[in-house]
Amino acid sequence: MNEKQCLKDLAQLFLKLGIIGFGGPAAHIAMMQNEVVVKRKWLDEQHFLDLLGATHLIPGPNSTEMAIHIGHERAGVKGLIISGLCFILPAVFLTAVIAWLYKEYGQLPEIQPFLYGIKPAIIAIILGAIFPLAKKSFKTIQLGVIGALVLVLSLLHYNEIVLLFGAGFLALFWFSIKNKNAVQSNASLLIYPFIDQGSFITASNLNLFLIFLKIGAILYGSGYVLFAFLDAELVSEGLLTRTQLIDAIAVGQFTPGPVFSSVTFVGYQINGFSGALVSTLAIFLPSFVFVALLNPLVKKLRNSKSFSVFLDAVNVSSVAIIISICVQMGIATIIDWRSILIALLSIFIVFNYKNINSAFVVIGGAFVGYLLTFI
Repeated sequence: MNEKQCLKDLAQLFLKLGIIGFGGPAAHIAMMQNEVVVKRKWLDEQHFLDLLGATHLIPGPNSTEMAIHIGHERAGVKGLIISGLCFILPAVFLTAVIAWLYKEYGQLPEIQPFLYGIKPAIIAIILGAIFPLAKKSFKTIQLGVIGALVLVLSLLHYNEIVLLFGAGFLALFWFSIKNKNAVQSNASLLIYPFIDQGSFITASNLNLFLIFLKIGAILYGSGYVLFAFLDAELVSEGLLTRTQLIDAIAVGQFTPGPVFSSVTFVGYQINGFSGALVSTLAIFLPSFVFVALLNPLVKKLRNSKSFSVFLDAVNVSSVAIIISICVQMGIATIIDWRSILIALLSIFIVFNYKNINSAFVVIGGAFVGYLLTFI
């Protein structure tokens, strides 16, 4: 297949995922796995797992970085840029429109009835994707023990980056005991750029760029960690009100695509259209740089025995953390007979009709949820 067709296919796929990608990073990754491993067979499950594990080791939004990885695998640097932009732009555009309406009218639209049905459907999609990945990642009894331990600790709300690295080093320690002479040293993959933040007097675009570039370069974890950063960097400095931050969280939850698009909303409230543009560019830029540096190394490092042991443990931990997210989402959203019904119907469809596009599961869940709110 020629490069032009590859880029076209990438653009179509990630525009679609950017439009229908409700439910956060775990759901986005589940949809990507279904599209690129099951349907299109662009990657095998092991390599998808390796990219997922590597993604969890670097700062930034995991699902966006997976999109960038997949683009790089298909079409190099051009594919990396096309996939990342196409996945990000639908959410950014929608968030910018909402930000403009919010600034004009001072409130958010009422979408709760639709979210009621979307969330159980999203859980079903995640389960459908994580099942084959779990079978692939739990290769040995040791990896099963590590995965179970990470799952329990994740449910107890231990920091996910500590769990990922801890699992990797535990596996290396285990491996070194059995193979005392086999452990090799590997160069660190992590880059921690740090941009010093001075005392900001005005909300200039340069200040916004530096704030969000720093956040994008050092932030690990979920969207909730992002909002903690925003509270510290913006609310405490008087650049954003607490109400605006809470509304930004709401926008991040009910728009599709990466939750980091919430910064588009934040940037618009602070400095209008130019603020939104600068903030969005700054927070996503480090992800493109990190993936461009990391992607070419993944296959090479898989051939290193000690790094392979480390990566297998990170992979199984990534699966365990996604399962933990799924459990926590279920506890929070599957709370009555309506949500249970939507979840069971969605699980039945996902596991028995694998060719049905996940978009229809999301749309169906939203529609059924909306109808059931009248009962």
